[in-house]
Amino acid sequence: MKREKVTAGSLDVHPTEKALVVQYEVEASILGENGGPMLGERKEGQKIIRVKSLSPTTDVAALARKVVEECKLIPASRLPQVEQLLYYLQNRKSSPVEAKGVEKKEKKTVKPKDLTPFEGTELNEEASITKMDEYVELLYEGLPEKIRGSGLILQLARNPDNLEELLYNEAALGALARVLREDWKQSVELATIIIYIFFCFSSFSQFHAAVSHYKIGALCMSVVEHELKRHDMWREELRKKNKSAPENGSLRRDQDKTLRKYQALLAKQEQLLRVSLYLLLNLAEDTRTELKMRNKNIVGLLVKVLDRDDEELLVLVVSFLKKLSIFLENKNDMAELDTVERLARLIPCEHDDLLNLTLRLLLNLSFDSGLRAKMVEVGLVPKLTALLGDENNRQVAMRLLYHISMDDRFRGMFVYTDCIPQLMQMLYDHGEEEIDVELISICINLSANKKNAQLMCEGNGLKMLMKRALKTKDCLLMKMIRNISQHDGPTKPLFIDYVGDLAAEIRAVEGEVWILECLGTLANLTIPDLDWELLLKEYNLVPFLKDNLKPDSAEDDLILEVVIMIGTVSMDDACAVMLAKSGIIPALIELLNARQEDDEFVCQIVYVFYQMVFHQATRDVIIKDTQAPAYLIDLMHDKNTEIRKVCDNTLDIIAEYDEEWGRKIQSEKFRFHNNQWLDMVESRQVDESEPYLYDNDERTDLFYSADGITPGDGSVSPDFFGDLQSQNGDSHLTG
Repeated sequence: MKREKVTAGSLDVHPTEKALVVQYEVEASILGENGGPMLGERKEGQKIIRVKSLSPTTDVAALARKVVEECKLIPASRLPQVEQLLYYLQNRKSSPVEAKGVEKKEKKTVKPKDLTPFEGTELNEEASITKMDEYVELLYEGLPEKIRGSGLILQLARNPDNLEELLYNEAALGALARVLREDWKQSVELATIIIYIFFCFSSFSQFHAAVSHYKIGALCMSVVEHELKRHDMWREELRKKNKSAPENGSLRRDQDKTLRKYQALLAKQEQLLRVSLYLLLNLAEDTRTELKMRNKNIVGLLVKVLDRDDEELLVLVVSFLKKLSIFLENKNDMAELDTVERLARLIPCEHDDLLNLTLRLLLNLSFDSGLRAKMVEVGLVPKLTALLGDENNRQVAMRLLYHISMDDRFRGMFVYTDCIPQLMQMLYDHGEEEIDVELISICINLSANKKNAQLMCEGNGLKMLMKRALKTKDCLLMKMIRNISQHDGPTKPLFIDYVGDLAAEIRAVEGEVWILECLGTLANLTIPDLDWELLLKEYNLVPFLKDNLKPDSAEDDLILEVVIMIGTVSMDDACAVMLAKSGIIPALIELLNARQEDDEFVCQIVYVFYQMVFHQATRDVIIKDTQAPAYLIDLMHDKNTEIRKVCDNTLDIIAEYDEEWGRKIQSEKFRFHNNQWLDMVESRQVDESEPYLYDNDERTDLFYSADGITPGDGSVSPDFFGDLQSQNGDSHLTG
């Protein structure tokens, strides 16, 4: 009598399939007449429970209960473990053998099952792992036998369950590597089959060492390089045939025959290239191996393949280039090889995965400013704009356009596409939902261009933007509006309807970033018809402006916008008087002392002084009650060109209306120019023994005084003052 006892062992997931693997042990015993065991035997086994129905929406708990109920090898006590393993399978990415390193949209490439042998090389017989010795013997025969033997081994290798056993058959792998090394130039079919066998191993990281041991990677590099050279020869031969064919009927027939032969050879070659490059892509998982490939010009080989038309081959090549492009050296190689031009022809294309991968490769390359310029040069802006309507590729296309829009040189090009109307429609379609960061970012960049801003305001564009921004308090949307408000022309007057809303937001208790954007927008509105005095009084803005001038009252960005706002409203006479009476000028001088190393602060504060000296009431306050003129004199020779220009203009006005300050200003200008002249004389190398002096005629009406150079009658010479002004540059303020 025989008795069997089954004991469940470990429980785990299958490495490549959606399946659970249950290890178990069977103990068989033969019972004697008295019922006791006479002879026993133990045998280990495993059961694979496939759960092909498992998907992201599957109820894992229910499926786990069903597995436990139907599989007697799993006790009910292990239900939580089964549920946990199923949950892992549900969230696990595809195995390498199913789809090497790629999701559908992120980085898809070809699958091993697609790499089928050429027509005519499939075998009718079925391979058996027990006949491996026979197949290896065939590898020592002639070319047909080698193709048959390697083809049978390939049948076995395509089943992942056989790979481990094949790995231990060193005689077989050694013979395959030897045949490949010696005969790959003799037969494309043989080379493809053997590389395919090693490709099956390369699909799993744990077998990479074995593939590298037989130097298959280096052989594949040689194969790819050789095949690309052969292709160049074929094309040259075809070109010669095409050139001479129209002249002669027989030559034309010969040309047709050559073309058919070329197409047949091309199909076989591209299959070989696919399996070779795919194997290299698998091995490039190790960055050290990838570096070796780069040293052997893998980037150059891949870029050359981009000229092919086979879409599956292109999917693989673009996947490989995308992986390589994350390293600076590889990106630089691609820049030198005109990769962007080659990729541009693939946009758009009918192959969804190829299009998506090409866009993602371009996105990696677009972090380089030179390559962004190349993308614009080859006409990618309108092509990418057209993809904004493609739901599958919209996001990556928008990211690419965002990178291009970062450069002011290229923003104007968007006017000649329908990009801006599409972007505005997308903003409108969002309703009150949060705007995608890519969408609002590109809108912010493009709104910095005057023509783009005008397009954005067409129709009810500005009304829509303001309404949404004020309702949602979206700081990024207000930043876009602020950019629009900075442009002179037809856009600024459109903001008159919203100055009250903006002023109210400034006094509201909102976040500082929101207030900053609203204040910046308002400060940009240099509109002659705007009644600033009424606005300041109605919304009580003067105390707010004064309170936020203190160096530590807020973040520097907000304080700077307050200064700019004061400069804007100071263009109005009544506002300038109101601000002067409020004590804002001393506060500005205090801020100037605290931020004297910050050129932006200095320039904007000096601009406020420039605005205020235009008005009689504030001019007297500036000149008589503050030390602003002294600060301006100190800054008149600042290294910053803009600061010097604003100072010169402001001091010119002060000198015109106040005689005492006029003499001081003129004296300082002379002292500075005199020192420059003396430095020039001291550094000048002259051969004459006499020192360099003015001729008497050059200074007949001038004499030195304590206040500087003045004419003999003691008055200021208008011509000379004008000369000094011209030496200091233009006297007008550039915005």
